[in-house]
Amino acid sequence: MSIVRVLKSLNSDFKNLAVYELSSRGPLFNFLKQRAGQLSFSEFFDDIPRGSFRGHVQCQDVQQLTFANSSFDLCTSTEVFEHVPDDRRGFSEIYRVLCSGGRFIFTVPLTETAVTVERAVVADGVIQHLLEPEYHGDVVRGFGKVLCYRNYGWDILERLREAGFRQARLVPPDEKAWWGLGVKVVVAEK
Repeated sequence: MSIVRVLKSLNSDFKNLAVYELSSRGPLFNFLKQRAGQLSFSEFFDDIPRGSFRGHVQCQDVQQLTFANSSFDLCTSTEVFEHVPDDRRGFSEIYRVLCSGGRFIFTVPLTETAVTVERAVVADGVIQHLLEPEYHGDVVRGFGKVLCYRNYGWDILERLREAGFRQARLVPPDEKAWWGLGVKVVVAEK
């Protein structure tokens, strides 16, 4: 809901926007489904080719999206990029598929440190754990099944600028809303 608050503050009319959401369920997805003029959405399934469908859900790997350049006005995601092996490549792909002036609005778990801590890397197709493995859950794979590759620090903004975004900032949570459960939202603009 923190992302929805930011979206509403930036734009009240979503009917003219082409939106890409990196999931196929949840409150943000439902909000966008009701309001976006054009909504594309996906999940990552490691057992089917990128761009193909499982039911009505398209498989996309954010490190190699199948969408054309400048396809979307807005891209959103909730707690995804800490699970992407090469997040810098993923940020560059989001930048590529955004139209000029488009926004990438998302959340990741953020620590209060200056520098992101890399927990695992992929080298020659093999996962190498740099720290004790940390797993998160999702509705597709289940609880405790999704490897966390990093714990983000404040340098996430610099990573986005390195991917090409002209501006990247953190929007603080609304401390009065949602029983204090709001989170910081990252807003990057192309």
